[in-house]
Amino acid sequence: MRIGVLTGGGDCPGLNAAIRAIVRKGVDLYGHVVIGFRDGWRGVLENQTTELTLESTRGIIHRGGTILGSSRTNPYQDGQDGAPRVRDNMQSLHLDGLIAIGGEDTLGVANKLSEAGVNVIGLPKTIDNDLGGTDMTFGFDTAVQVATDAIDRLHTTAESHHRVLILEVMGRHAGWIALWSGLAGGADVILIPEKPFDIDEVCAAIQHRHETKGRYASIVVVAEGATPKAGTLSVLGSGEVDAFGHARLGGIGDALAREIESRTGYETRAIVLGHVQRGGTPTAFDRVLSTRFGVAAIDSVHDGAFGQMVALRCGKVVRVPLRDATDELKLVDEELYDVARVFFG
Repeated sequence: MRIGVLTGGGDCPGLNAAIRAIVRKGVDLYGHVVIGFRDGWRGVLENQTTELTLESTRGIIHRGGTILGSSRTNPYQDGQDGAPRVRDNMQSLHLDGLIAIGGEDTLGVANKLSEAGVNVIGLPKTIDNDLGGTDMTFGFDTAVQVATDAIDRLHTTAESHHRVLILEVMGRHAGWIALWSGLAGGADVILIPEKPFDIDEVCAAIQHRHETKGRYASIVVVAEGATPKAGTLSVLGSGEVDAFGHARLGGIGDALAREIESRTGYETRAIVLGHVQRGGTPTAFDRVLSTRFGVAAIDSVHDGAFGQMVALRCGKVVRVPLRDATDELKLVDEELYDVARVFFG
């Protein structure tokens, strides 16, 4: 068989480990030929490829990013139907199937293509951990560790200068990174997209901590997609959107810092962790998970199980329908947020 592979959307720790696993088992055990598409769906539409061999994927398990490159190209942008072009290009390369490694948008395209008759297998990655159908996506563990390390460092500087420090982390629709890192790092307030916040309650929690508990420093972790309750705080966006129609986020940390300092009088600073969360070396957990996903993905192609996504369920890697990935995003559950609330203020 001849198999295509692409990595789409934001880069993510563990992508290279997944590519390596696909090639190792696909070439070494099955005797397949693996063709990599450059820069996500753009490479598929423009037929930009490179053959992936045992030699070209050797020694990449620890490397961040993706050797194939990535983009946010959308074959269905502005009402276009990219399926015929994708199908034609795959046929010109004599491909029997395609493995799409990505998050909500990349796998959303993969599902549409699958419904159009294209042989596609999905492999879930995103640091946001918000894909349905799987207990965890690779990249999340690394992002949480990076954010937790940042919180640990912010505690000492906040205490030295008696400041409130706001750490803005990624998380457009789901607050998994903010919640897990905030819990692990001992944050005093955690704000997530699933729970619109009241700025008065945030300030009250910080004031209670400072005035009744004798603490003179506080850490607030906020997901980039967190929103205030209507009428409580104005947060202006840039108005820019990407190829999938998502607004460009950022700025909630600065808005919070200004408002908290104005209302409480406590010196407050904001830190945006940004792309540091998804760059660099993946954790051991993410290397293992992405490797397991890669092996399961090439097995799925070999078995002809198209229209499926490999997923982690109760510790086992299984196959689920591709549509399960994006029909409904996986959001933070109430019970876990209640655990975090115990430590607020």
